[in-house]
Amino acid sequence: MVLTELFLSAFVTLFVVIDPPGCAPIYAGLTKGATAAQARTMALRATFIAAIILLIFALFGQELLGALHIELDSFRIAGGLMLFFIAFDMVFEKRTQRREERAEKIAATPEIEDVSVFPMAMPMLAGPGAIAAVMLLMNEAEGWPEMLEVLAALAAVLAITAAALVAAGPLIRLLGDKVEAVITRLLGVLLAALAAQYVIDGLKGSFALV
Repeated sequence: MVLTELFLSAFVTLFVVIDPPGCAPIYAGLTKGATAAQARTMALRATFIAAIILLIFALFGQELLGALHIELDSFRIAGGLMLFFIAFDMVFEKRTQRREERAEKIAATPEIEDVSVFPMAMPMLAGPGAIAAVMLLMNEAEGWPEMLEVLAALAAVLAITAAALVAAGPLIRLLGDKVEAVITRLLGVLLAALAAQYVIDGLKGSFALV
């Protein structure tokens, strides 16, 4: 695989799974009572913590699979199915609904002010789908040059995510709910196709299909 193709594939996959356009309105709702400076600080902190979590799984996820005696092809199938369910939720707006319900629970608890760790960093940004995706992509990479391509794609997506969270308030007012819903559905369809490819690759490897 050409490195630029790997970068684009990794970027699209991680962008769809992390879903900056979907996280921005939720973050805007969670930080309604915060000042602009507080909201910006929490956004950057949430992105940084998510980056650390995803980086750990990207670099050491393969060793974790080995320690648990899990075959890579089995993880491909499981990861693909997990991503497919995320895609299904995105297309039918179940994912957004759950995020909003989680946000309402946090907002209803006055003593919880800093939302950077929970729920933003985890599980919204570095959730099971993102962890599975980054591990799959790193396992697909051959050698450090390709691994760096995946890590660069992850860095680019997280940078966009940080920018989306920082500009969450103005962004949601600019796009509106309908545009955000259309974007989420389109990304969901794309993620479903990528998830299906992971399952196909896993089945080929497991059953030695040509």
